[in-house]
Amino acid sequence: MTSTQSNTGSNPRGGNTGYLLFLLASILLAIFFIMPIVWSLANSFKPAAEALANPASLFSKTFSLENYRRLENVGAGWYVYAGNSVLIAVGTVLLTIIVSVPAGYGFSKFRFPGQSILFVLIMATMMIPFQSILTPLFLILKMLSLQNSLFGLVLIYVTFQLPFSVFMMRNAFDAVPKALIEAARIDGASQATILRRIMLPIALPGVATVAMFAFLNSWNEFLAALIFLSDQNKFTLPIMLVNVSSGLYGIIDWGALQAGIAVTMIPCIILFLLLQRYYVRGLTAGAVK
Repeated sequence: MTSTQSNTGSNPRGGNTGYLLFLLASILLAIFFIMPIVWSLANSFKPAAEALANPASLFSKTFSLENYRRLENVGAGWYVYAGNSVLIAVGTVLLTIIVSVPAGYGFSKFRFPGQSILFVLIMATMMIPFQSILTPLFLILKMLSLQNSLFGLVLIYVTFQLPFSVFMMRNAFDAVPKALIEAARIDGASQATILRRIMLPIALPGVATVAMFAFLNSWNEFLAALIFLSDQNKFTLPIMLVNVSSGLYGIIDWGALQAGIAVTMIPCIILFLLLQRYYVRGLTAGAVK
């Protein structure tokens, strides 16, 4: 009896120690990932001389927007490139959702000949290196008169985003009980009504996850934008960052570069903070039945 009480009394201390260690490790990891973001933001508001100082200080006593003003002189101006990135990212998100939601619903709730083979083929396209098909993609865009076009770039991004998105939406719809669909059919609801009014609200975390991945991938993508766009006024933010980092005569403007990084990463951070709850639920959708 005494031994049992002693073991029982020691468990809370062991649990508290484990929790404290976990908390400490989490704090250290958070600092490790957050510090580069804080450093970039802090440097973007420093005067040019302080941004180049050695050793560099984390914060400056002088608040300056000089670095952001210099971005206006990079090519067509950072606001033009930011606008192009927004158009491409929003277009990619909308088209990806429009295609992947009904496709995922079809693979989840319908049975048709060759379904498994078709789904495997769609997933297999994720294994094709993007760099290996740049030439065919360029020829296709040229044939469609979409080379050097923001819409053509959106189509490229949607094509490579769809396999993952269809997979995510199928898992999200798999988690929805079939009894809800059968009850709606008894009430006379059409397939479009079932998808719009019943399935989508329940599978919203999956949609949010698909939207987040589509936005981040299209917002940060560099190679396709560099190859398929030749008009400087249609460049995106990642291409602008390369121009800033190369600098005039090879001299890097570190202050302007940090300002460009801040402009590029702030929308991603805001989007993740807004959708993180749905993001976690969307990734685990369909995992437990």
